[in-house]
Amino acid sequence: MTSVEESEGWARSWRSRFPIVEETTYLVNHSLGAMPIGVREKLGGFMDQWETRGVRSWGEGWWSAPSDVGDLLGKIMNAPEGCVVMHQNVSVIEGIVASALDFTGPRNKVVYSDQNFPTNMYVWEGFRKLGAEIEVVSSNEGGIVPTERLLEAIDETTRIVPISHVCFRNSYLQDAKAICERARSVGALVLLDTYQSLGTVPVDVQELGVDMVCGGSVKWLCGGPGAGYLYVRPDLQEELQPRITGWMAHADPFAFETGAQRYSASARRFLHGSPAVASLLQASAGYEIILEAGVEAIRNWSLRLTEGLGQDMLERGFAIYGPQAGTERGGTLTIALNEDESGPAFVKSLERRGILVDHRPGAGIRVSPHFYTLEEELAGFAAAMSELRSSRDWEKDADAAGVY
Repeated sequence: MTSVEESEGWARSWRSRFPIVEETTYLVNHSLGAMPIGVREKLGGFMDQWETRGVRSWGEGWWSAPSDVGDLLGKIMNAPEGCVVMHQNVSVIEGIVASALDFTGPRNKVVYSDQNFPTNMYVWEGFRKLGAEIEVVSSNEGGIVPTERLLEAIDETTRIVPISHVCFRNSYLQDAKAICERARSVGALVLLDTYQSLGTVPVDVQELGVDMVCGGSVKWLCGGPGAGYLYVRPDLQEELQPRITGWMAHADPFAFETGAQRYSASARRFLHGSPAVASLLQASAGYEIILEAGVEAIRNWSLRLTEGLGQDMLERGFAIYGPQAGTERGGTLTIALNEDESGPAFVKSLERRGILVDHRPGAGIRVSPHFYTLEEELAGFAAAMSELRSSRDWEKDADAAGVY
């Protein structure tokens, strides 16, 4: 994309694949990515197969879906084949990973920041009962966690660093490579949560040297809910034996052996029960279009949009919460509000104007364009924000509560 016209044309070319953008200014991709039209075909095929093939469907793609769809997703992060498996969500994934670790010895520390998504904290806090010591690294004003502060916390007593690649509140882009290098130097593991980055920020697991990566498909990957993913470094897989397990993790599941688990030698050892096939198939439609568009191109367009919007909002008297430079953010721009302004009310008022964003307490209005977003849509959002502030029309929705 070498010119304004070419870039805008590239973005416009994707819009027919996402029906919601015909009627809505869709700027909430950090929460739920727009549904690509390919999802209907995937789910229709699933229903046709179930209807006509019945139980034979398990041997015709259903059983292998967690691995097959995982391999497709793996292409987005440059993962070797056979290293990604699919789950329902990140809460389950982090629990499975935690259950594979021993916290009874001197290497029992878990390091993460106070900007991690809460569900991840809840999971790891539960392992205090099994000997885990939790060190939460504090952020600065604006929710930014200095990399140096994280690196100082990672030492020879650290078992694992389950850290967000991009912060959900302010889109701060953590230096994952530096964290991985520090952890490796002291023998600790890194579990990188790419929920808010994969699909809009380039991620290369081999270049990063990261041990494990997790996330979900509901946001930037445009894959909808119910399709979490876990990457495990090839040479690490056989070292870990999750206590949270199930028959799909067995080396020979249809032998129906009783007694202790006999783990698969592959990444399938991190599976548990039967898969939610429909969710995995719908997610694959999102992965396909992300691969088609290319994450590098998506990132370039995202930076152009968010940097332009950030400048516009500053000129209108608004403040940016979190990183000021686009290269230090993921795909989201968070707009701070005044103390006397209600985030949920602004969100509701914008919704009435056909603009979808959301709000997070202590941060502000989160705005997330994607590769099908146009610059004119962001100009419309900025104008609406100014109008709501000057007219205080948002007060008509003062009773609104955050629901997404």
